[in-house]
This record gives sequence, structure tokens and C-alpha cells, in this order.
Amino acid sequence: MSLHARLVVQRPRFRLDVSIEAASGQVLALLGPNGAGKTTALRALAGLTPLSGGHVTLDGRPLHALPVERRPIGVVFQDYLLFPHLSALENVAFGPRCRGVPRAEARRTAAAWLERVGLAEHAGARPRRLSGGQAQRVALARALAVEPRLLLLDEPLAALDAHTRLEIRSQLRRHLAAFGGVTVLVTHDPLDAMVLADRLVVVEDGAVVQEGEPGEVARRPRTDYVARLVGLNLYRGTAGGHQVRIDDMLFHVSEDLHGPVLVAFPPSAVALYRDRPDGTPRNLWRARIEGIERHGDSVRVRLEGPLAAAADVTPAAVADLDLSPGQQVWASVKATETHAYPA
Repeated sequence: MSLHARLVVQRPRFRLDVSIEAASGQVLALLGPNGAGKTTALRALAGLTPLSGGHVTLDGRPLHALPVERRPIGVVFQDYLLFPHLSALENVAFGPRCRGVPRAEARRTAAAWLERVGLAEHAGARPRRLSGGQAQRVALARALAVEPRLLLLDEPLAALDAHTRLEIRSQLRRHLAAFGGVTVLVTHDPLDAMVLADRLVVVEDGAVVQEGEPGEVARRPRTDYVARLVGLNLYRGTAGGHQVRIDDMLFHVSEDLHGPVLVAFPPSAVALYRDRPDGTPRNLWRARIEGIERHGDSVRVRLEGPLAAAADVTPAAVADLDLSPGQQVWASVKATETHAYPA
């Protein structure tokens, strides 16, 4: 691994203690809710927030022992922080100039990077004349122009509207794939993390709660926060074969497990009935509708009861069943549509 870091930052009411590793050419996403410590971790990697303990080692070099200006790091901040009085070309040339590169050479490097990100025709424009997507690309070019070994991105798409975000996400993915160093991306958006990252590190309350490849994290969430991000219902229980005790309910699953487990299933797997259904569905419980809201092309029904859950149904089903908040319904999930795994 090219990057080894243990980041310990102690504050009066908050403690960050996370360890991360990443290889050259790899994009690592720090994912977590607001206040989890993601940006603090990123700033600690950059040397902008002092470490209370731990280390940052890159390519075998202890970066934490180097002054900030000597670290081979490029940073793209959430609000980009472009110099308003400089043109796009001068913004990108700023980094190389700070590293002692002669003015003419720095400008040639900057022009080449603006060409790479598709902004050659905007080289003379100042930040106020750039769109959000263009400003983001200038900030990325400025970070890469210093030829960093570690690229840090703090919510790089957060300031963009939905349409621009889609386009820039695709472009950013292409640029990151061509970058030979380590990239650490901070985001609270699961789509950004899933699309851009090779590996996820989920941080909650200053600690790592889950890590792995995006697909693995999505399939096997380990906390309620991660389950909500990937759109799954998640429960902790104790398994004995194909049955899992979740609080007072005995839940049937397809896996044969024993001991503490997690059980997950998508809202689309939950079927709702006004009256108790015929037959004996294995996973059946009485629930009360807590809320109903539009969710994409479907309707999300939030249930409370022995098993609180989210159920996705069609608008037609809402009308046919005459569903409304406060109503009692029956909910069921087939064992074959659940996924159980060790906790």
C-alpha cells in the first residue's frame, strides 16, 4: 500500500481515530454523515489540522514530519477556493509557481491541464465568469498541476446542481482513473462514493464502522446509517439455523447461520395487506403506517411495530389498499428475499 495513515485528532467534545490504507492508482472514499469526522480526517491528511497522535506515511515517507508546503499533496476543497483575482490559467499555474517552477513553464503546464479538463478556451476567464462545473474542473487541474502523489477531494460535487453533477461525476471518474497516485475522496453522497471509489471507508462518530469494496458494503451494511444509504432495511438478531430472533419476532431466512447476525432486505421485498393474507407467510407481522411519501417511481411506506420497516409499493397499490398514515396493515417478506450474514 502506498498510503498508510492513522489519524488521531482530539478535541474537547470530539475524538477522531481512523486508520486508512490505499494503493497507488486507487480511489478511497471516506463516507459518513455530517459531523462524522470525514473533513477533519482529510485536513489531517493534508497537514491542515494537527494530529494528536498517529502518522501519515506515503510511499514509505512520513508526511506528518514534513511542513505542509513540502508534502506531495493536491487538494480540491468543497468550495474550490479559486483565487478570484486570477484567471483560470493563473489559478492552475499557482501551484507549480509555489514549487519554484519558472513562470513560463508553469503557464505551459497550466495550459496543458486546462486542455485536459476541456477548458482551454476559458484560460483567460476569472472564477466569477465560470460555471460551477467549470470552476470544479479548474480546481481539479490546479490540484493535479503540482504532480501530487496524494490527491484529496472534499465533497467535490456538492456545490453543483443535479444535471451538472451527473456530467462532472463522469468526467471526474475519467480523470481519477488516469491519476497514478492515491486519491482520497470525502463525501456524504453514496452515489458519488459508489461511482468514483474503488474502496469505501465508512466513518461515524470519529471511528471506522465499515470498509470494503462498494459492492460488498452495499450488499452487507453493518450499521443503520449504511443501510439507509444503500436503501435496505437492516436488523440485528441471533440466528439458530434458518431462523433469526429479532427482538420478540422469529424471522425466517434462507441462510443457515448460528450466533449474532445481521438481516437485510430491500423495501421492495415488503408486501402489504389490509387483511391477514391467506396461507401462512413465514415472515408476517402486524404494523402501523407511520408515513407515506413519494420515492422515485414508487411510494415509500414507513411502518412501525414489532419490526419497523420501509416498504416500496406502487401508487396503484396505495389507492387499491386505501393506505393512509395511522392505518393498521399486515406486512410480509419472503425468506428468499432476505440476506443474512454474521454480525
